[in-house]
Amino acid sequence: MDIDCLPLVKTGYFSKLICDYVAAETKLKPLYNRFPNLDGFKGQIEEKGKQFTQSQRSVLFGSLIEQYKGINVSKQTNANIELLKEKNTFTVVTGHQLNLFTGPLYFLYKIISAINLTKELKKEFPDQNFVPIYWMATEDHDFDEINYFNFKGLKFQWNKEASGAVGHLPTEGLEEVFALYSKTIGDSKNAQVLKELFESAYLKHDTLTDATRFLANEIFKDYGLVIVDGDDVELKKLLVPYMKKDIFEQTAFKKVSETIEEITQISSDYPVQVNPREINYFYLKDGIRERLVESKGKYAVNDTAITFTNEELVSEMENFPERFSPNVIARPLYQEVILPNLCYIGGGGEIAYWLELKASFDAMQVTFPILLVRNSALIITEKQADKLERMNISKSDVFLSQNSLINKKIREISNIDIDFAPQKKLLEEQFKEMYALAEKTDKSFLGAVKAQEVKQKKGLDALEKRLLQAQKRKLKDHVVRMTELQNDIFPNQSLQERQLNFSEFYLAYGEALLPMLFKALEPLNLNFTVITQK
Repeated sequence: MDIDCLPLVKTGYFSKLICDYVAAETKLKPLYNRFPNLDGFKGQIEEKGKQFTQSQRSVLFGSLIEQYKGINVSKQTNANIELLKEKNTFTVVTGHQLNLFTGPLYFLYKIISAINLTKELKKEFPDQNFVPIYWMATEDHDFDEINYFNFKGLKFQWNKEASGAVGHLPTEGLEEVFALYSKTIGDSKNAQVLKELFESAYLKHDTLTDATRFLANEIFKDYGLVIVDGDDVELKKLLVPYMKKDIFEQTAFKKVSETIEEITQISSDYPVQVNPREINYFYLKDGIRERLVESKGKYAVNDTAITFTNEELVSEMENFPERFSPNVIARPLYQEVILPNLCYIGGGGEIAYWLELKASFDAMQVTFPILLVRNSALIITEKQADKLERMNISKSDVFLSQNSLINKKIREISNIDIDFAPQKKLLEEQFKEMYALAEKTDKSFLGAVKAQEVKQKKGLDALEKRLLQAQKRKLKDHVVRMTELQNDIFPNQSLQERQLNFSEFYLAYGEALLPMLFKALEPLNLNFTVITQK
């Protein structure tokens, strides 16, 4: 196995905001607390250690004991849950939706990044303890985003009517998905493991929350992963004071709006990732998850007949905190209120919206975590690596747009020179004399000279383009092979990790898959990882 790294900016798959963030551009410093390096973690440990109380630890520990009831908890995970009671224990968190059978491959990369970072921090700070956390997005309601996974070009989809929080959904109907998947993957030893894993998770658990917890625990139990479900009454009691500030004072709305204005002033190339609402909570009850809105001096649950006065809403929050579900703006705060957390690990889109939140955290007097862009990786199989070598395509070349890749390689392998740069340079030299002549005789002639230069350069560009197209036709077989190979490495011309399911690689590598990924992924190496099999 070879491991190579590319700067994120060289891949073409990350926004300017994220590329600037990992490059530690000073203009972004106001948007975060500390940079993701070991010096940053030293300060974060000191700050979070002072803020997070023993009372909060007790609530967290009690909730986790309840959530893990009836689950086969490994010694490593159980030890980590126990450690959370200690004042010198901190967490590293990543979160993800409840995608069917983990969804895209980067589900694994997120969690491995978190686990590897806890190991690295333990080496650097041996007097502290560090626990990796997977935060399940059980209260999310975007069922269409999570009800499928891809395998070898096929889409396995769970078709059902769904509303409310996805974690509450019963797993009925997944027998059909399992039957189709089982037929597709064959009967190899690795296929049998995958079948058993799917069946045990989804056909032997009643809800999507329970199925996902089992699945993540089964995959990562030997690594001490602790899984947290925020849809928990005791944990949400800790959130109530912050709910009130959001709902009645619109603290998050005001501060995030100010930050968005600041971001757009820093650079017009930084898109707004999410916009805050005046109230950043949903109401969660009886299969609904609808926005809470203020209307005519009262508070209402959108698209329902449910309304509250101020006093009734306060009473509802205090007596039934589990009925209030934070949205994308409020959920990060909830996480940091209930966990002794140092760092959040997320994808580019996630980190982009986290960068909008620091001012609201400051206003709520909650420590803002270190933000770490998760490891991204490309696995190149031995067969693909052989083809790349035969076609003399480098690891960096393969990330070029398809047209750029083809043009570059056609120029390299062509037996004629398709680069007209020398001719363009000669043309420019000739026109220098024309400009000089115009200056001495009639300056009004300068415009005509310029127009003629532009025309002739365009002519050369057109000839170069036609010659390149002619060579592409002549070397059609090579173009086809390059195109097919790049499409194989980047399914749907997208990053592999965003398209393929882990089971496709487990089928090939079996139990060796996770150790391979743990070895390759270094969370504080802020580059893109290319893993080449040999």
